[in-house]
Amino acid sequence: MLRITDDIGIEDWELTEQFIRASGPGGQNVNKVASAVELRFEAARSPNLPGPVKTRLKRLAGRRWTREGAVIIQCDETRSQARNRDIARDRLVELIRQATERPKRRIPTRPTLGARKRRLKAKKERGEVKALRGKIDKEE
Repeated sequence: MLRITDDIGIEDWELTEQFIRASGPGGQNVNKVASAVELRFEAARSPNLPGPVKTRLKRLAGRRWTREGAVIIQCDETRSQARNRDIARDRLVELIRQATERPKRRIPTRPTLGARKRRLKAKKERGEVKALRGKIDKEE
């Protein structure tokens, strides 16, 4: 079981790992060893995640969220399969922790009277500058 917070944990059946060949440097070894990891978390079917956390997770995951409702995290940073596996799991935990934090509600504010007057004055001055850019008549 993978612990996220005190009350949220991920069961082992919700996670599947697939080891694939990594790209990048590594010489002949890179063609033989599947050191990169692809971690798949079935987020939509997870009974341990509350609904609001799932929706925030979907937004945070972005392209990593599949049509089936799974989060896919890939890691090929190191040449070690075990280290890549740990990094991928840490990334998943951090992503879910971010999704558990409720965003603060924005309190709409109004611009002050002085700010409105300054804005209108700046617009008027800008309009006058643009008006002076017109074509000049030859008669004058």
